[in-house]
Amino acid sequence: MGQAIHISACSGPGDIKVKACSAPLTKFNGCHQPPAAADRLKTIAPAVKQCHCGPGYKTPMDAVKNGPREKIVYLPCIQPPHTKKFKPDYLATVDVDPDSPTYSKVIHRLLMPYLEDELHHSGWNACSSCYDDPSKARNRLILPGLNSDRIYVIDVGTDPREPRFHKIIEPGDVHKMTGLGALHTSHCLASGEIMISGIGDAKGDKSKSGFVLLDGEDFSLKGNWERSHITIGYDFWYQPRHNVMVSTEWGMPNAWRKGFKPEEYAQGLYGHSIHVWDWTTHEKLQTLDFGDDGAIPLEVKFLHDPDATMGYVGCALGSTVYLFYKTPKGDWDFQKVIQVPSKKVEGWALPEMPSLISAIVVSLDDRFLYLSNWLHGDMRQYDITDRRNPKLVGQVFIAGSILSDSAVKVTKDEELESQPEPRYINGKRLEGSPQMFQVSLDGKRIYVTNSLMSAWDQQFYPEMCKKGSWMLQIDVDTEKGGLTLNDKFFVDFGAEPFGPVLAHEIRYPGGDCTSDIWI
Repeated sequence: MGQAIHISACSGPGDIKVKACSAPLTKFNGCHQPPAAADRLKTIAPAVKQCHCGPGYKTPMDAVKNGPREKIVYLPCIQPPHTKKFKPDYLATVDVDPDSPTYSKVIHRLLMPYLEDELHHSGWNACSSCYDDPSKARNRLILPGLNSDRIYVIDVGTDPREPRFHKIIEPGDVHKMTGLGALHTSHCLASGEIMISGIGDAKGDKSKSGFVLLDGEDFSLKGNWERSHITIGYDFWYQPRHNVMVSTEWGMPNAWRKGFKPEEYAQGLYGHSIHVWDWTTHEKLQTLDFGDDGAIPLEVKFLHDPDATMGYVGCALGSTVYLFYKTPKGDWDFQKVIQVPSKKVEGWALPEMPSLISAIVVSLDDRFLYLSNWLHGDMRQYDITDRRNPKLVGQVFIAGSILSDSAVKVTKDEELESQPEPRYINGKRLEGSPQMFQVSLDGKRIYVTNSLMSAWDQQFYPEMCKKGSWMLQIDVDTEKGGLTLNDKFFVDFGAEPFGPVLAHEIRYPGGDCTSDIWI
């Protein structure tokens, strides 16, 4: 586990101070209101059921049409392997308002009080699933440590531009109550609870995987959600109108924490299945095995329409996207709908290089699916109005492993006539490759970072670990399709006051395509 340290949050190099954490930890409840006020609000909730008093938006299209343009975003910054033992990860706040004097700058850094957390994904204490509940507010960011199993509850409601600590749940408590570890995806539930997926068990093995439940008011641990056994976990998405949840598989934490070894997939240390759960009973109903074509299924996205009975899964090693859907019989089935061809190469670890689809996002209007190819170096936009036949309508190469001046020579390529040229912004070469990204509510902008996980970054993009990662903006043509890199926006995480760091998942304070679920 990480070592405890005491370093304040700061906004720039001149603010670096060694002292107590930036805000005292508290067990105050999860809302802006004190407990008594929150209780009173709960008693009147039925009377105001039809008003917009809770967090989020009434429908996905309401978010598209009426949601505000993003002004700031939050994203975790992770220490690369050579500094993680003596520098902490932190939560960065970035200004994305083009009318602001600090546009495309980090305006605040909340340093974690421990080392080696490996901050990764985050989620909210409340979202559009609590739209009609006036006692709820989207004012706490749930930030688990992928390697430490520590859960940080961050107050972003008191001052959204300067997040502070609200509560810390220690890994020993998580392990003792749930037996789970490698905490990943966090979603708020309409019940007021918060659920976090555990990829493996407390020891990093694949013998047990499941889901941790937190109370949405005091953020106390409540135990396990699951009542069935699975061995590997990762991501999940639920669709209450159909009483279903779908979860995916990455691999055994003790395997991927050390980097990726292809032979460990053959040894069964990585997954190739998704699991269908009964949302009411918490029992597993089905396991859908994609086989090797669906190796390492990572991100799962239902369509945002809460009446929809289908969604998509991006499979990293298989370089595929699968559609899963409910059949007329009431069970679930799947179909491969996207295959990104591997490239035959020389000068790389293997004779063929998969694209490694590391992230997928469905736009709020359910019209487009976006994906990132972390090894090949491009982002793609697919029109999915025909759900079973996605059509490629936009593509942009940003960086990656097959650049024209790299040591890798592509000997056979089904898609490109030549290897992509390197890209520069503000005179700086873009290292690494597009990885995590977030789509704006109106679908017109994508913000993208390039870190997957520090151990994998070091293995595949060591130069990025030395020089730090970046955050970019891609402009989207939402009429005909098309992606264009915006060279006016550039966040250089190699120029951070504590040294280069690796930036990962992006969150908007008001909710986004990957955190809001409608019921």
